[in-house]
Amino acid sequence: YGYAERLLEEGKAYICTCTPKEFRARVQLKKPCPCRELEPGENLARWERMLDGSYSEGEAVMRVKTDLNHPNPAVRDWPAFRIIDTEKYPHPRVGDKYRVWPLYNFAAGIDDHLLGITHIIRGKEHLTNQLRQEYLYRHLGWEYPEAIHYGRLKIVGASLSKSKILRDVRRGLYKGWDDPRLATFAALRRRGIRPEAIRRLIIEIGPRPSDIVLSWENLYAHNRKIIDPEAKRYFFVKNPFRLLVRGVPRGFTAEIPLHPSRPEIGSRRLHVEPVNGEASVLISDSDLNLLREGAVIRLIGLFNFEVESLEESRVVGVFRSQAHEEAKRLGAPLIHWIPDGSGLPCKVVMPDGSVSSGLVEENFRGVRVGEVVQFERFGFVRVDGKDGAFTVYFAHK
Repeated sequence: YGYAERLLEEGKAYICTCTPKEFRARVQLKKPCPCRELEPGENLARWERMLDGSYSEGEAVMRVKTDLNHPNPAVRDWPAFRIIDTEKYPHPRVGDKYRVWPLYNFAAGIDDHLLGITHIIRGKEHLTNQLRQEYLYRHLGWEYPEAIHYGRLKIVGASLSKSKILRDVRRGLYKGWDDPRLATFAALRRRGIRPEAIRRLIIEIGPRPSDIVLSWENLYAHNRKIIDPEAKRYFFVKNPFRLLVRGVPRGFTAEIPLHPSRPEIGSRRLHVEPVNGEASVLISDSDLNLLREGAVIRLIGLFNFEVESLEESRVVGVFRSQAHEEAKRLGAPLIHWIPDGSGLPCKVVMPDGSVSSGLVEENFRGVRVGEVVQFERFGFVRVDGKDGAFTVYFAHK
């Protein structure tokens, strides 16, 4: 109020009682309304009538004087204060204590100065607001902060509108603000996207004035660089399908590093013990397209086999060798697996909200909730829960 009265006293603002329609018609023609030339004393008297209730809501506003010839009509003598009927519409914090309220440009402009703001970083939709506030600062003899405006950030296939997300959460279309289908910080955190990845992406983009459209892969690339060096590796068999290998001469134990580049953190063991020369393992049904009759396949860390037949409920193969070198020489596909009769139930919540079910190797039992790991040949996931069956949220490949 003190700054408003100062502007009125100095003739840099005035109380306008024109209707919005009347004012718009005049300002479009670059002509002043009759209130603009009132003496400071009359403006201060009108201001008091705004405060004491003599004017009702909509009957008077305070306007800051600008340039009526400004090329943007929205800048010409913009409104700074208005009357709110707080008996009918009480303020959520102060009720009906005040009835004359500053509008955004006056309130934000004064606050920025009083708070010592040196740089304003905001969306480009505020460019016109900067022009308005610069008049306020000149009237008060202040230096306007440096303003940096940026365009809207959009992600393909994602809504970043808070109001739309709130509406859809309330309607039950999403389970909450951390629903994996959303691009909220809560949802990204639940999926295992690190804050540093978001920070790096934003710094890479920079404060560009133009709108920017990103794909999810832009964010995933940064996150992958952060989590890949530390995420432990495990086998997850989605929709398990049985593979029976005949002619297995003995038991085999696969000892696979928890991380290929960090031998110091240890390894995990998966053992297969044949019965009458037959060993049974579980593989993902998505790998069935690799198992053509006669094809040589390597079970990662275990041995090589040749596909003998594809049956309705299982694949049958014949043991070929243990040597990884033979698999390399033949260009044999590598597939992951777990011993038949083992495995922990696991559900993977995907970014589209769908759920993939399967079994994860027994070594997974000791992981912590919140830990980000890699399911080999599947993708990075964050452990969300381990009550009964494991629940993990898919981050990205």
